[in-house]
Amino acid sequence: MLMPGAQWDAEARNSLRSAVEPAAAAWPGVVVEQHAVEGHPVQVLLDAARNADLLVLGNRGLGGFAGALLGSVSQHCVRHASCPVVVVHDRV
Repeated sequence: MLMPGAQWDAEARNSLRSAVEPAAAAWPGVVVEQHAVEGHPVQVLLDAARNADLLVLGNRGLGGFAGALLGSVSQHCVRHASCPVVVVHDRV
């Protein structure tokens, strides 16, 4: 079931806020901008990084191959971004 646009937007912003707030609170001197953007993850990230100095990605590890070094989104961004890319893995 698809959510209407306004409901999707609110849910996305709430999910983003709950994921970012703990990290932002731990680093109060770091400016954090939050943007919930609709679209394919690779294209959204590459567009956002077009004039960036660095693109930092997390690795959720939800792909089909356990233990893969990079997921498909990270791999595509590493190969096609116009700036350096850092992929941060979970602690093991």
